[in-house]
Amino acid sequence: MLLAGGQGSRLKALTSKVAKPAVPFGGKYRIIDFPLSNCVNSGIDTVGVLTQYKPLELNAYIGSGQAWDLDRSDGGVHILPPYVQEDEKGSWYKGTANAIYQNLSFLEQYDPEYVLILSGDHIYKMDYSKMLRHHKETNAACTISVMEVPLEEASRFGIMNVDANDMIYEFEEKPKKPKSNLASMGIYIFTWSKLRKYLMEDEADPSSSNDFGKNIIPTMLADHEIMAAYRFQGYWKDVGTIDSLWDANMDMLDPTAGINPYDTEWPIYAQAALRPPLFTGPAAAIKHSIVTSGSEVSGTVEDSVLFHSVVVEEGAQVRYSILMPGAVVKAGAVVEYSIVAERTVIGAGAHVGADKSDDPEWGIAVVAQDLKVGDGASVPAGAIVTRNIKGVKA
Repeated sequence: MLLAGGQGSRLKALTSKVAKPAVPFGGKYRIIDFPLSNCVNSGIDTVGVLTQYKPLELNAYIGSGQAWDLDRSDGGVHILPPYVQEDEKGSWYKGTANAIYQNLSFLEQYDPEYVLILSGDHIYKMDYSKMLRHHKETNAACTISVMEVPLEEASRFGIMNVDANDMIYEFEEKPKKPKSNLASMGIYIFTWSKLRKYLMEDEADPSSSNDFGKNIIPTMLADHEIMAAYRFQGYWKDVGTIDSLWDANMDMLDPTAGINPYDTEWPIYAQAALRPPLFTGPAAAIKHSIVTSGSEVSGTVEDSVLFHSVVVEEGAQVRYSILMPGAVVKAGAVVEYSIVAERTVIGAGAHVGADKSDDPEWGIAVVAQDLKVGDGASVPAGAIVTRNIKGVKA
């Protein structure tokens, strides 16, 4: 069960028209490609995708699931939006636990032994079958994937405190003084009979927030259910902020970062756009970058990620930036330390973003989709642009 209905408000302009899992990533992918590919590579063939916030583009992207080999007559991928049930008023998903509760009928028709619950906004590669094996070996009611984080950053996460056998005895939600550095990754495996029981009890509690971290897990611990921690070692990044999304895209350019898109043993599948080959003009200079098919580059591109159908005109400079599908950078423009969303045009001679400095207000500049930054206009570092910007008259 893949939770993909989040608004992603911390991504600001990038999620004004699409759900966070549908945000483009890494030149070719969308964020949701990673958990979906992990499922297929782990041998999981039945996936429910729970959508809610602005789901149109995400639903269309997933389609029949063919790109991930999930277009199957038995199982496959299923889009699960909230809906009004018989004799009930129905509602939006009120929390992560309520989202699963509203789809109990979907789960019951498969009557599984175990249920894997994932988030649709993380970049990582993980073999869930190994986690399931750990769940079975420990005879756990719930297994939670955890990873070690620097202790000074542990207060930003839900922290699992474990005994010598990695059995969870305490959960702390963003503690001021954490007792350990084992952070929850928001990846759970439940024994189905246990999950069903606790979801129904939680839904009957009017004071509950209907959330796994706030309600289900603490209640199971209080009931002394067997709760196991599964230690994950590898690349994992929550791309829920502008900075983390930019960082993760830059990691795609670093072979030592741990996320390898060229790994044939664990491929990341995607609904790839059919576009002609990359075209480079006679003055083009591309260095240490990802440039995808359908793009036309006649200017300079360095340390950047360009999606399909991007245009960088002659004399334009793109550095340490992410240009999403259909973005256009006109002649003489400079784009640096920025994220430019789909189909946005950066006018001739405009300057978007700025190089890193000691300025405490410095940040990644973001220009929302379908906008025009006029000729000669200037967008400072850290700016979030959500409307057209007029150019500077000659």
